[in-house]
Amino acid sequence: MARTDAPQAAPPADLFTPAFHQNPHEALAGLRRTAPAVPVMTPNGLRTWLVTGHEHARALLADPRLSKDMRVGRDLIPRNFVDPDKQREFLAESGERSQFPHVLSVHMLDSDPPDHTRLRRLVGRAFTARRVESLRPRITELTDELLDAMARHERLDLMEALAFPVPFTVICWLLGVPPDDRAAFRRWSNLLVSGAGTDEVREASASMITYLTELIEAKRNEPADDMLTDLVHARDAGDQLSSDELISMAFLLLVAGHETTVNLIGNGALALLTHPEVREQLAADESLWPGAVEEFLRYDGPVTNATWRFTTEPVEVGSVTIPEGEFVTISIGAAGRDPDRYPDPDRLDITRAHSGSVAFGHGIHHCLGAPLARLEGRIVLSRLFARLPGLRLAADPDELSWRSSLMMRGLEELPVFTA
Repeated sequence: MARTDAPQAAPPADLFTPAFHQNPHEALAGLRRTAPAVPVMTPNGLRTWLVTGHEHARALLADPRLSKDMRVGRDLIPRNFVDPDKQREFLAESGERSQFPHVLSVHMLDSDPPDHTRLRRLVGRAFTARRVESLRPRITELTDELLDAMARHERLDLMEALAFPVPFTVICWLLGVPPDDRAAFRRWSNLLVSGAGTDEVREASASMITYLTELIEAKRNEPADDMLTDLVHARDAGDQLSSDELISMAFLLLVAGHETTVNLIGNGALALLTHPEVREQLAADESLWPGAVEEFLRYDGPVTNATWRFTTEPVEVGSVTIPEGEFVTISIGAAGRDPDRYPDPDRLDITRAHSGSVAFGHGIHHCLGAPLARLEGRIVLSRLFARLPGLRLAADPDELSWRSSLMMRGLEELPVFTA
């Protein structure tokens, strides 16, 4: 099919490079001015259409013509390579074992209705607002324990000391991962999200599957008061999750379920460390905290790009027509800085109105864990700056190292002085 009405300029030279990850907002603003959807090349040589405006992002996140069924999407990968060498590498490796076994991808994030509807209904029975709210006192207690430990050090990495352990521990509580198993689980999780070598990822995947299979069987035989037990025993009109679906959903929740919150805490802390006037606002009026968390999600949120979709028919995005069978990446970070939706978008304003936010997606794939992430972000950040009012950066903010990820926006480290 001819790609008429589509901008065919070469991908911006600085996109998805270390320079881009250091400061993506300038490059994304340039792309937004170019066209509502622009073809770009990912580091592995695949073409995807990047959507950068808030209005189009929100519409496409809920558009049923964009599929997330990767059972079909995987077959489109070879034809969407820009780099022939990368295409040959992919085809040569496709006959080998996949990095991520099929059993780890039988979840809501990679499915369309009716499969998605069924899975979300069953998982939603376990991931309730009551369960999330019940965690508030435990999250507060855990945060204070970690802050007690932080206060004993003059200089430390806030990501390692606070931003990572709170969300990781909370998701382990939710799914009933025993304390003695968490070190191994953290090691596997880190490998699976770090972009490590293929062999390492395969080994971590195999270990994760074995562990989750045993954990699920334990919950089946000895039910406990946790979410994984509820998932194992969830029923809807006689329907229930299969063994593969249970493993995949547990994997999604355990690995991906804490990453967003880690970055929300880290990026939010950095925003406050570089905007003392906003810290003063929050110190003077604690009722501003819910709006502050929403602004952190918009200003420099934990997700740069939504997970991939592909077109099942030609889709018009403003003046651009994306052909059928093309991958589409919706830039959550760019949508949050769209001046047509947010006046003066590069300014941190915790009193800003946030209706229509796409920070946690939109439509049927809106993140089920959004209320938990918001709760953790508010508790951790408010306690951090109340308990350690002298907290300050121990490095030039322009020299901080950001993770090289197509989807996530997060710091490698956040060095701080505690007083």
